[in-house]
Amino acid sequence: MQTPRLKDYLELHFIIVLWGFTAILGKFISVPAVELVFFRTFLAAVALAVVIKLRKQSFRIGRGPILKIISVGFLIAAHWILFFASARVASVSICLAGMATASLWTSILEPIFTNKKIKPHEVALALLIMVGLYIIFRFEFDHALGIAMAVGSAFLASCFTIINSKLTKQHAATTITCYEMAGAWLATGLFLPFYRQWMTETGELQFGLSWVDVFCIAVLGLVCTVYAYTAAVRLMQKFSAYTMNLTVNLEPVYGILLAWFIFKEGEMMSAGFYYGAAIILFSVFLHPILEAVINRRQQRLKNALPN
Repeated sequence: MQTPRLKDYLELHFIIVLWGFTAILGKFISVPAVELVFFRTFLAAVALAVVIKLRKQSFRIGRGPILKIISVGFLIAAHWILFFASARVASVSICLAGMATASLWTSILEPIFTNKKIKPHEVALALLIMVGLYIIFRFEFDHALGIAMAVGSAFLASCFTIINSKLTKQHAATTITCYEMAGAWLATGLFLPFYRQWMTETGELQFGLSWVDVFCIAVLGLVCTVYAYTAAVRLMQKFSAYTMNLTVNLEPVYGILLAWFIFKEGEMMSAGFYYGAAIILFSVFLHPILEAVINRRQQRLKNALPN
């Protein structure tokens, strides 16, 4: 592993800020969440295809893997639709607080889909996150739909992250992301007729874009998706998994702070929201610390055993 330099740390935090900024960009875009995801995934898929072509990488990974990766894109489409819809019907802060529960879902789902054993400390932290969610629901009941959407989005994010952890061991990350974005675009396109018929007030899709919409979608597709994901994969060669996970946990913190700075009174919540969000974020930050302490203790016990 290469030794990270100061600029690597700064770039890593910049990437996390970009991911926290996505919900804010979604608030500035006038088109609904479904149409937004349709535009974003198309732009990201095309841009990643160009990157792969310029790097002279191969698109050929086999029909079976391609179909599997495209199906993961369906999960990503649903994740993003719920994510942007949550920020619209509630607020950016509510959306990001709900997204912080991704670690809860991972601790539950990973032992089910992999050979990983259930860890007591992860169960305890999951219960603590549930307490934080209960407090938020209790004090922000008017935003119950937005909270539910954000938690559902976090659940889907956990699902495709677990799947991707296996796929990245077999294929290049850029190729995976390209096919996933294509799958997400396809899923959104297939969903459009049902969405138009049953979920729109006017029965019409809103594909008309203002210049602000075009700019924000370009930033979402090119900067927050293509650049951020490829750069994060590159930085994984320099940072340990512990450092990466600990830093990514700052995403809701950066996002909530940016939302308050940009929208000010529009993002003000009750005291109960901040108590609940603080409990969720505390548990998220505590997880990698406990993980490191327990692994160190287990390694010490293993070394103490006679050969």
